[in-house]
Amino acid sequence: MKKELSFENALKRLEEIVGTLESGNITLEESLIVYQEGVMLSKLCNDKLKEAEGKVMKIINKDELSYEEFSLQNNVEER
Repeated sequence: MKKELSFENALKRLEEIVGTLESGNITLEESLIVYQEGVMLSKLCNDKLKEAEGKVMKIINKDELSYEEFSLQNNVEER
């Protein structure tokens, strides 16, 4: 079974794909294959970001903190 890419690795590969497509040094057929991979990676990154946002919202809602309170509390803890 293929191991799922981390967000960082997927984003890095997506940046490589953009560079490859922008270079224009590959055939149309290769471009289509690489583009399809890029679309899948873009969806994976988007899904991971939505998941992370959901976790943050659960933490905030669980602790009944507003964004402002959460931010202020973190600034105090960092000092």
